[in-house]
Amino acid sequence: MSLNLGSLLANSTYKYPSETALIYGSERYTYKQLDTLVRKFAAELKEAGIQPGDKVGLMSPNVPEFTIAYFGTLYTGAVVVSLNILLSADELEYQLTHSEAKGFVMHANCEAAGLEAFGRCDNCDLLYVVDEVCGEAPSGMKSFEATLNRTDQADLYQTMSDDTAVILYTSGTTGKPKGAELSHFNLYYNTQYVAERLFSRWPDEFNIVKPGFVGFGGLPMYHIFGQVAIQNAMLFGGGSFVCLKRFTAEAAVAAIKNEKVVLFAGVPTMYFAILHDVGSDPAEMSSLKHCITGGAPMPMDVKRSFSEKFRVEIQECYGLTETSPLAVSQEYGDAEKCGTAGKPIDGIDLKIVDDNDQEVPQGERGEIVMRGHNIMNGYFRNSKATKEAMRNGWFHSGDLGFIDEDGDVHIVDRKKDMILRGGFNVYPREVEEVLYQHSAVMEAVVIGIPDDRYGEEVKAVISLKPDQNTNSEEIIAYCKEHLAAYKYPRHVDIMDSLPKGPTGKLLKRVLRET
Repeated sequence: MSLNLGSLLANSTYKYPSETALIYGSERYTYKQLDTLVRKFAAELKEAGIQPGDKVGLMSPNVPEFTIAYFGTLYTGAVVVSLNILLSADELEYQLTHSEAKGFVMHANCEAAGLEAFGRCDNCDLLYVVDEVCGEAPSGMKSFEATLNRTDQADLYQTMSDDTAVILYTSGTTGKPKGAELSHFNLYYNTQYVAERLFSRWPDEFNIVKPGFVGFGGLPMYHIFGQVAIQNAMLFGGGSFVCLKRFTAEAAVAAIKNEKVVLFAGVPTMYFAILHDVGSDPAEMSSLKHCITGGAPMPMDVKRSFSEKFRVEIQECYGLTETSPLAVSQEYGDAEKCGTAGKPIDGIDLKIVDDNDQEVPQGERGEIVMRGHNIMNGYFRNSKATKEAMRNGWFHSGDLGFIDEDGDVHIVDRKKDMILRGGFNVYPREVEEVLYQHSAVMEAVVIGIPDDRYGEEVKAVISLKPDQNTNSEEIIAYCKEHLAAYKYPRHVDIMDSLPKGPTGKLLKRVLRET
């Protein structure tokens, strides 16, 4: 079956050409205007030699050019490699090289890491920059804006539904990050579910996202949550979304007031910030009808206080990059229950299993495994990791949970040692590998510690080599240089030696307890 994820924009343009699709500050883009720019950039990529199936890296904050480049790449039949704007040059170089990206679209805000990484990648020789860089421009660099002045436009290329549309890298607990391959069907169906089913008691209010429905785009669109739940879902139904380059509570409140935002999607820290913003007057934010959250556990008091103040319920959801992302959600009109992500969405099989992959009784904890239309194709160029994750035909999430008597899924812990910092996944092994590269470090353990603002904060505990000397501030600065901003440890303890088990294994459990 042929299907291109880009058809969701093309279809809405056909039906709603004059309706607003994207809002950025004072700028308004109708569907026709947005689609035209997308087709122009697709024509540019084709002329530059990008073929169907080729990879194009995209590293940009939430600006209109992200959406134009995203769909322009899809319209050519190429694959979007969505890149976190907080990556260091080393991390970015790996992802551009591993994904075999032939092209790279970079916002000038990312030039420090972006230009350095691009210069190291032999496979990537096509660079488009949004806005002007301050540093020295590499040979062959093109202005993204200039490409949109062309007169020709490309048609939508018909890919197959199971072809990969987007690759997103998710850090692994061992070794390098893994590139999750999400198909056109994975993302299209997940988008359709959000647009038609998530905010209504379907089928009574079929296709609730429609012209006049405004979503708030404060979640980073390079992340799967913002990409699907805001950008794609709003465009699928003919709605519009406010594109916010950088989230602040003040900017979010102003956008909700001024643009009559109906849907707010965010991680718990965003709700906390808005709840405590002095300008968040419920009377001026009465347009807000739907709120969804994911990415980290929602504190019960934040959920209840927000709902009471703004008279709007918060639907808790659960999913991963590998699940496109939505897998479990509370239903609209029935989201008062706290501490649960709700029930699996239609078409998803979910169960809780033990270490032998045997299903456990109701209420018993185990690993959450799933299968269905939302599960990725696999990890790009990593058959070993794909085989491990997809054992016995089920995707193994690595998350621990249980199902209660109502059939609701509760996420209680991580099977692996992942740290959730403000909705971003931080994997200790990745941070530990950087620490071990420091000349003074002998042993290193990274753990998550409770934090009121981010949920969890990254902490490193290290011991030093004989005759070596350093301090916490120097270690933090070193990690900051080699890791993305959300990954480096904010706390470092230096001990004479770290606790070990009888086999010499470092005992993270002991450090967490102390």
